[in-house]
Amino acid sequence: MEQTFQQQFDGLLEKYTELLLGTSNEELKEKVQMWALYSHIAKSMPALAKHWNETYPDAKAEMVNLVAEIKQLNDAHRKKK
Repeated sequence: MEQTFQQQFDGLLEKYTELLLGTSNEELKEKVQMWALYSHIAKSMPALAKHWNETYPDAKAEMVNLVAEIKQLNDAHRKKK
């Protein structure tokens, strides 16, 4: 993959994270990326998400925590506006 594209996409993810949560850093970008991808998979291929959840219950619990964290950070950011 072209380095320029990777940098540009990283910039997109950074801005999305900032707009969604009010701030951006590498850890938050990674969390937002996992959250967004999982959300897309759960909507577009629910059977796959269900299978993954059943196969890896510990990972499912982590994802539930991640989703809750993203929601809490987003809610706090929206209240500041």
